Amino acid sequence: MDATILLLLLQDGVVNGAIYALIALSLVLVFTVTRVILIPQGEFVAYGALTLASLEAGTLPGTVPLLLGLGACAFLADCAEARHNLDGRALLRFGLRDLALPGVVAVIAWLLAPTKPGLPVEILLTLVIVTPMGGFLHAVAFRPLAHASVLVLLIASVGVHLALTGLGLVFFGAEGSRTPPLSEASFPAGPLLVSGQSLWMIGLTLAIIVALWLFFSRTLLGKALIATAVNRLGARLMGIAPSLAGRLSFSVAAFIGALSGVLIAPLTTVYYDTGFLIGLKGFVAAIIGGLASYPAAAAAALLVGIIESVASFEASAFKEVIVFMAIIPVLLWRSLRSAPVEDEE
Repeated sequence: MDATILLLLLQDGVVNGAIYALIALSLVLVFTVTRVILIPQGEFVAYGALTLASLEAGTLPGTVPLLLGLGACAFLADCAEARHNLDGRALLRFGLRDLALPGVVAVIAWLLAPTKPGLPVEILLTLVIVTPMGGFLHAVAFRPLAHASVLVLLIASVGVHLALTGLGLVFFGAEGSRTPPLSEASFPAGPLLVSGQSLWMIGLTLAIIVALWLFFSRTLLGKALIATAVNRLGARLMGIAPSLAGRLSFSVAAFIGALSGVLIAPLTTVYYDTGFLIGLKGFVAAIIGGLASYPAAAAAALLVGIIESVASFEASAFKEVIVFMAIIPVLLWRSLRSAPVEDEE
């Protein structure tokens, strides 16, 4: 390995780390607000990439019927939760959010998909299709378990992951897909050649980080999420609905996952189960960051990307093992620094 190869590996690691940073940020967000370790975050990545590929091919994405089905299930879950106070206004609100919104999105996708409206519109439509799935999943699978232990929530998360992986196979098939890059441009930087796609990935990652900072610091909804993450009981006493905070955090995570899928689709062939491995690497970064700090999670994601890039050059057959082993010293260090806990709160 010489200096040029090292620079190439660092460039590749930073680009991959940008995607892992997005995944890690969404995992930290969901965990701090709901205590759910969102294993199915990788499925949002795969769904985003495959939805965009379907739109590029001029076909209706398989995520459209999935969105309609999840919306119907969420409607039933909302009605069941509010059965003691269910009235006409509540039914109308649930119907508009869970049935009408997916229906409108499905009609727009059905009309636009055969026309191949162009990459910007297709990306926007992909985000519109995948983002509501996060809130629907929370209503169906996780809101009824809001007071369960973290272990129970983890088991539920694994179950949702397996279900979404199977549905991905049903709706998209076993074939992989790729999409055209966001930019064909390339720029020389010394011995390196930086592609426009890499700049898009890094730029959008930074934009998402800044947008999240502004959202949490300048908006009432963002402050409500922070309050729920810091003290759930106190936030509830102040009138912040835990269900709203959970639904919003899952929706933001689905949006970030879909955007990550859009960004990686031009770089690699994406299959229905590709997102799981990507999500696990984001999870490693979130664990290294403590599952509590957004800057630490983003920095750890860059470290994971660089470790993966260097490992793929030095020992490509063991690169996944090396990446996942990076979590072991962090866990040991944290266990030695933490006081023993007898019972879970």
